[in-house]
Amino acid sequence: MAGMVVFWTAAGLLAVAAAAVILLRAARSAPQSGVEDPTLDVYRRQLAEIEDLADRGLMEPAEREAARAEAGRRLLTAADASKAGWTSPSAQRPVLLAAAGGAGLAALALYLALGQPGVPDQPLDRRIESWRSGRLTDLTPPQLAAVLRETLKVRPEVEGFRFLALAEAQSDNPAAASRALRQALVLAPQRADLWEMLGLSLLSRSGGDVTPEVREALAEAVRLDPGALAARFHLARGRAASGDVEGGVSDLRALGRALPAGDPRLADIDTAISEAAAPAAPVTEGPASDMIGRMVAGLAQRLQANPDDPEGWVRLVRSYAVLGDGPRRDAALEQARRRYASQPEILGQLARAAATEPMK
Repeated sequence: MAGMVVFWTAAGLLAVAAAAVILLRAARSAPQSGVEDPTLDVYRRQLAEIEDLADRGLMEPAEREAARAEAGRRLLTAADASKAGWTSPSAQRPVLLAAAGGAGLAALALYLALGQPGVPDQPLDRRIESWRSGRLTDLTPPQLAAVLRETLKVRPEVEGFRFLALAEAQSDNPAAASRALRQALVLAPQRADLWEMLGLSLLSRSGGDVTPEVREALAEAVRLDPGALAARFHLARGRAASGDVEGGVSDLRALGRALPAGDPRLADIDTAISEAAAPAAPVTEGPASDMIGRMVAGLAQRLQANPDDPEGWVRLVRSYAVLGDGPRRDAALEQARRRYASQPEILGQLARAAATEPMK
């Protein structure tokens, strides 16, 4: 306990010293308050960007006025602040230093009163052992992943690595999931399901883009198992996105014919076909328009990889409606309606989003 008290005392003194340095340097810079604040240029560029978006028809008049008013207000505020500068009377500086020191001492006092400096450390090995001795179904995904990693060091098994990949994916760690799947494939390189899982994991990391690495893993899954539907679906998407629209759409239609009527996956296929075959959204050229187009395309790709996102579908439908891209709006709306057919609230939001007037 004495060691912890010494540590926190030293930390408090360092905090006080750091605060003193900051305050003194700020006081010395006060006479230079006449120098224009660089953030003024940011707000000026923002105003110019708003005008550019409005001229291109990508912003309603009401939105334009509101955005201009807000940007102008921020510009005036920043301009006034840069003129006024910051000053601190000499009499106040000891008070500020005392306040900084008092904050450090108060933090130390609270730690001694409420903390437990005498509690011994809990090494990771001990925590993993306690998790392992309990019920695995009660563990969180990160805890389960930690247990599996330690177990696989002693006894590496294909299924163990597969379960580790699932746990890492549920822990929002797709990079670790991909590593676990590659370790599983070292032991079982002929498992098509592992290649497909690897491709989907890499697809999640890429934000829905079928990169060469994703394509290689999915293609290997299809080579080993021509019936790997998820792999075939994303390979077809990637083929269309790479420029071979006719070939990608043909692959998607063939995949749809292989599914029974009423299969929910047909909605995903129809949407992918509509997005591949529809003309590009009517967005004019320019940096701002390119940015908007990339944002909408990125949202669509993320929803294809992770479709369980009702707010994302509403935003996508509204974005296509605002851009005047009717075919993509209708395709996204139909897919979302099928997915959330039993949730009237979401269906209402989708309908309102689809009815949004396109920008002029």
